Amino acid sequence: MSASRILVVGSVALDSVRTPFGETVETLGGSASYFSLSAQFFAPVCLVAVVGDDFTDEHRESLRSPDIDLCGLEVSAGSTFRWSGEYGYDLNECRTLSTCLNVFESFKPKIPPSLRRSDYVFLANIDPVLQREVLEQIDRPKLVVCDTMNFWIRGRREELLKTIERVDILILNHAEARELAGEANVIVAARAILGMGPKTVVVKKGEHGAFLISSDLFFAAPAYPVDLIYDPTGAGDSFAGGFVGYLAMVGDHHPDRLRRAVVWGTVMASFAVERFSVGGLCRATHESIRERFSRLREISQFETD
Repeated sequence: MSASRILVVGSVALDSVRTPFGETVETLGGSASYFSLSAQFFAPVCLVAVVGDDFTDEHRESLRSPDIDLCGLEVSAGSTFRWSGEYGYDLNECRTLSTCLNVFESFKPKIPPSLRRSDYVFLANIDPVLQREVLEQIDRPKLVVCDTMNFWIRGRREELLKTIERVDILILNHAEARELAGEANVIVAARAILGMGPKTVVVKKGEHGAFLISSDLFFAAPAYPVDLIYDPTGAGDSFAGGFVGYLAMVGDHHPDRLRRAVVWGTVMASFAVERFSVGGLCRATHESIRERFSRLREISQFETD
């Protein structure tokens, strides 16, 4: 059985990042980039985003893969979306230094006719109004997974609520879950979000792993132990790539599949943080991914008395 195609709509950016372990300037970033480079190990990906006419062949080469279709990557006159940020030794906290939306500010996703029957759709972190506009262009997808962030929770809450009513799975981090639900306890928050429409909620907890909750399922997985984290940028989108990629590969999202998807997502996030930009994902191989999956299963198993 061949894997189902995944449509991802999000950002392709040029990131400048500084951490205690180094610095990178205007290297490939953006939610759609990290997601695609992660998910392509499991299933073919079709990327829809916009870049400026300053997006170089070298940047495009980083996205080039037999399993990543760039037919939806629009090139507009102007500059590519740029973001810069800084991390201290607490790598869970990032200080944004600058955000220049450039051509991304006027981005209106246009789904090519050949992609409108995609079975699996990932709505990366963009304006919730645009996320709904994407759904209007898709013909009966099998599974819709959505990401968001505090910026939209605070500034576009009503629009976000309209969007998440229409998605199957919502992925967000622990701080976003608390803010969206207005609950201090993250598990209580996740249960409250289920009442907003999604059938399943996945909460990312950084170095503490992730958990998944639905009406009849709760599953938690630890983070894969990484010796040195160079750059946590894109870890959440890489997690989503592994999570959705696995579900598209197996073709269903029954509870056992959802559990494994969380683990695959955790594995892919571990590669993303080991290098700046997308370097960690570009170094990953099918063999090394499987090895980490097996290792994570070993360290999280235990026997009853």
